[in-house]
Amino acid sequence: MLIVKPKHHHHEHDHQMSSLNRSFIVGIVINLGFVVAEFVAGFLSNSMGLLSDAGHNLSDVTSLILALIAFKLTKVQANNRYTYGYKRSTILVSLLNAIILLVAVIIIIVESINKFVHPQPIDGVLIIWVAALGVLINGVTAWLFVKDKERDLNVKGAYLHMAMDALVSVGVVVSGILIMTTGWTWIDAVVGLIIAIVIIFSTWNLLKSSIRLALDGVPGSIDPDEIRQLMLGFGGVIDIHHLHIWALSTTENALTAHVVVHETANVEALKAEIKRKLAEHQIGHATLEIELDGSLCQDKPYFSSR
Repeated sequence: MLIVKPKHHHHEHDHQMSSLNRSFIVGIVINLGFVVAEFVAGFLSNSMGLLSDAGHNLSDVTSLILALIAFKLTKVQANNRYTYGYKRSTILVSLLNAIILLVAVIIIIVESINKFVHPQPIDGVLIIWVAALGVLINGVTAWLFVKDKERDLNVKGAYLHMAMDALVSVGVVVSGILIMTTGWTWIDAVVGLIIAIVIIFSTWNLLKSSIRLALDGVPGSIDPDEIRQLMLGFGGVIDIHHLHIWALSTTENALTAHVVVHETANVEALKAEIKRKLAEHQIGHATLEIELDGSLCQDKPYFSSR
């Protein structure tokens, strides 16, 4: 298999990985400290809003740790048993992170309903101060991932989670103010339910994308029809069939295809040019089987694209 990569790809990739490693480590440390503070404050103030947000933040810390481990595994060399190495671990981690968030949602909903049915006194001042700190912590963590969020599904997931957490913390601040001014403690339970809804909406696309990649579906950033037309646009190419596109990891994509060409076509030059163009469209691993015009393909197609 010929792997086509842009010039200086390894240097840029290593620099990006090093930067992401630092971002994940910093994010893990500051968020873990905040989770401890938020849990303690939640128990002291009897706030479901703080406790639910702490549980959510704890799941985010777990997600950051898992994502960091997955990135480390991508550096492990391929071998006879794992011919692509452990790159796919990034996909499995993104799926696991989405599931962890959904479990957190269920716990938050149950506890919020219980607090709504059985309201208890709440310290609004403590809620405001801790949630305000959450806005700062989550905002800084989201900023760490903002420049790389479109390059990788796990990074995008981390960015979205932290950005949503910052917004949720703003909501908790508002609830603390309302509780202080009105004395309506049930507002805390409502905020817990709102947090759950926000998490569901912010996680749903991540879950769908993770499931698609885990099932070897075409990555959402790639249009298979566009890739087909791109390949058909090369001189000498008559037809494309058995086209399959899937993700090797959350950052690398692969393609296999049968390419029907004229007998007069310069096969090796054509293959090299197609692979170069595919690399520009986020497909760095391409395997092309060349068939001459008029030859009979023996492979049975998985689906009909026509």
